[in-house]
Amino acid sequence: MHVVILGNGISGVTAARWIRKLSDHQITIISSESQYFYSRTALMYIYMGHMRFEDTKPYEDWFWAKNRIDLVFDHVNEIDFEKKELKCNSGEEIKYDKLVLAVGSESNKFGWPGQDLNRVRGLYSLQDLEYLESCTKSMNRAVIVGGGLIGIELAEMLLSRRIPVTMLVREEYYWDNILPKEEARMISRHIRRHGIDLRLQSNLKEIHDDGSGNACGITIAESGERISCEYVGLTPGVSPNVRWLKESGLNINRGILVNQYLETNINDVYAVGDCAELTNPVEGRRGIEAIWYTGRMMGETCAYNVCNQVRSYDPGIWFNSAKFLDIEYQVYGEIPNQLPGAHKTFYWEHPDGEKSLRINYHDRDFHIIGFNLMGIRFRHEVCEKWIADQLPIEEVMSNLALAHFDPEFYDAHYRDIVKSFESQSNMSIEFNGRVNLNRVLQFLNS
Repeated sequence: MHVVILGNGISGVTAARWIRKLSDHQITIISSESQYFYSRTALMYIYMGHMRFEDTKPYEDWFWAKNRIDLVFDHVNEIDFEKKELKCNSGEEIKYDKLVLAVGSESNKFGWPGQDLNRVRGLYSLQDLEYLESCTKSMNRAVIVGGGLIGIELAEMLLSRRIPVTMLVREEYYWDNILPKEEARMISRHIRRHGIDLRLQSNLKEIHDDGSGNACGITIAESGERISCEYVGLTPGVSPNVRWLKESGLNINRGILVNQYLETNINDVYAVGDCAELTNPVEGRRGIEAIWYTGRMMGETCAYNVCNQVRSYDPGIWFNSAKFLDIEYQVYGEIPNQLPGAHKTFYWEHPDGEKSLRINYHDRDFHIIGFNLMGIRFRHEVCEKWIADQLPIEEVMSNLALAHFDPEFYDAHYRDIVKSFESQSNMSIEFNGRVNLNRVLQFLNS
């Protein structure tokens, strides 16, 4: 059987690796972005000089041949699902028995005048990075439109080259459509402390042409202010890369609709990662979750189903991590930007204004629902077990030190956190501050 995987990101490559573990099928991965799989999250570090491109490849180039995974560096223009055939830009036609669509995302555009000028680009692909590099020498100022994770990464990249940056964010605070207000305020302050010209509640009106097809400035919709710049980074999120498949016969909403086995409406065709939209997502989760770890989990689940070892996709407990300049961010479980009626929240913030902890818990039995961390780290497996076991918050507070990550490099603030919780909740906590690795392992195995 020939399995063809379209896309060599984390989802497609994970699917290929697991299909090889589970079977002797012929496997082909097709990509027009890069010949070899690389870590997309490391793009910024190439630009900043921290890594070379070859350092971002998780596998040596010989890995693919050794594992009998064929790589095709070409662009697929059309898929004939009746003939089970992909038509490539080179003229090659590739037959398949089963097809996995892992075609990822594309940067959003919202019809702004000037959005298709030169020196205007998102930051998603290797080609986007190469284009940014080609524009850098002539760049005296950049404007970034959008307040998500890609926007702050692009800002940090440009700051590393000492290029002044203005960020237009439509919300009241940076990323406050995701973060609770206190954390959104913290990160907004932090962005400004780094010298970024953060413009909140500001929308892009238009991008100006210098007369030669190049961007030379923007106008802010609310104030009418014009800002001169030599580059405009469009980072208002991404959307599934499915426009070219709209008339193909696939059921498509925002993404390619799949069931719990990641099957599409077409026989022997699966979709995984950013381009896939679950028809019936797990309660409390979105149909599309364009993040690294869910893409990896989808790839593995898909492989089992391709190999006729039926498995339902289960994303588990929500987790994400990121970095806002030099503030690390982690979230486990349910931490919406607006607190639901059945939830209570505890929030602690360090006096330096750059560290915080939020814990959400149920208002009836007080069991843990989620954690939000800024500038401090907790052990993933400990937080996940606390949430899965529905431990009451008093027990979690008593054993908060269990979650302490890498004590050699991170200061513990647990006694201050517990005192703050006691003050806010009127509960008395018997804090156990003595923790070693053996106790952590004993807890995780309990």
